[in-house]
Amino acid sequence: MTAARVNKEWEEKVDDPTLLDRLAIRELIENWALWRDAGDWERFRTVWHDDGKMYATWFQGPADEFIAASRRGFENGVSILHFLGGQTVEVSGHRAVSQTKMTISQRADVHGVPCDVVCTGRFFDFLEKREGRWGLVLRRLIYEKDRLDPVDPAVKLELDLKLLATFPAGYRHLGYLQTGIGFKIKMNMPGLMGPEVEALYRYGRDWMAGRAIEGAYHEV
Repeated sequence: MTAARVNKEWEEKVDDPTLLDRLAIRELIENWALWRDAGDWERFRTVWHDDGKMYATWFQGPADEFIAASRRGFENGVSILHFLGGQTVEVSGHRAVSQTKMTISQRADVHGVPCDVVCTGRFFDFLEKREGRWGLVLRRLIYEKDRLDPVDPAVKLELDLKLLATFPAGYRHLGYLQTGIGFKIKMNMPGLMGPEVEALYRYGRDWMAGRAIEGAYHEV
């Protein structure tokens, strides 16, 4: 690629009227992970709109309740960390949809053995700009694959294979671990393929077209 072509493409990006919005959304997504994992709850609240909602394996409901539940877990030693990868953002007026590659890393005892689960997937976010500020209206997660490993690789761990098989493939081990520490797991979260993730994509298109997405809170 020639220098002139590179310069032209860069000028087109700079002239993109959505550039500042997309940068602001990227910062919001990064702040979500950093502030949540650090237990910075006051600033964590600022990434949500007042009516924001969160849907994950272990929690589905209003952002304020999610923050309170996350804080209780944090203070009681629940270890959940998030790492972010690439992102794509679509902006249409005051609405946006963002997808961000991420991993969830959770540590807990499984049958008395300290273990780590690493789950790879995507944040699928519905955002809106209100009074000049972008905020999360709804965060859904797409769970693509996971694995479970004893912290000490020399330790032998035997799982209940029948129980393990009851969880969807994308978060099978994560669901197993979370169930073992007392969480009730939502069993139809979107995965890499299938009707649940296709429905989520449809709601994303509806959101960008200015339509209502009530079903996104219930059907998937």
